[in-house]
Amino acid sequence: MLPRAKWRIRFVVRGRRWGAGWRGRKRRCRLMGNRSEIGARGFTLIELIVTLLVVAVAIGLVAPAIGRSTEGVRARAEVAGFSATLRHAREQAITTRQQHTVVVNLIDRKLTVVTGEDEVRWTRAFPARLTIQAATPSALTIRFHPQGTSSGSDLRLTSGAVTYHVTVDAVTGRVRNQRE
Repeated sequence: MLPRAKWRIRFVVRGRRWGAGWRGRKRRCRLMGNRSEIGARGFTLIELIVTLLVVAVAIGLVAPAIGRSTEGVRARAEVAGFSATLRHAREQAITTRQQHTVVVNLIDRKLTVVTGEDEVRWTRAFPARLTIQAATPSALTIRFHPQGTSSGSDLRLTSGAVTYHVTVDAVTGRVRNQRE
């Protein structure tokens, strides 16, 4: 018995309690698991399949929404290009002090800007998916005068399922586009 008592005293002298090391190891094993349990951590095949299934469903729901949003952006860009051509013709009419006429040719699918006596300044093709409708045939010819006024026009531009209403004010020559 005496040797065991020395052993206990030695632990007390060093600041440790009897058996503290063993209990600490036990506690660590309980927290971390035994060696056989440590290797068993990870994901099961069923958990991985369920996760992949959830990700696939999420992608399936998001993909069509992205397609719809790009169609709207594309239509807005086409209408913005059309309106920019009209605005540029108005600015050129004011700057050069010459009448500029924008002719919308639905058959050739082109916008032609003409100055003075049938001098073609530039021609711009518009995309095949963009359809232009006018209330009257005369609305397809828009004249911009040097004072900033215009002949006025109301056009309806449709690209896919998106429709815009482009208005050229007769008094100010201002070009506005509004989504319907």
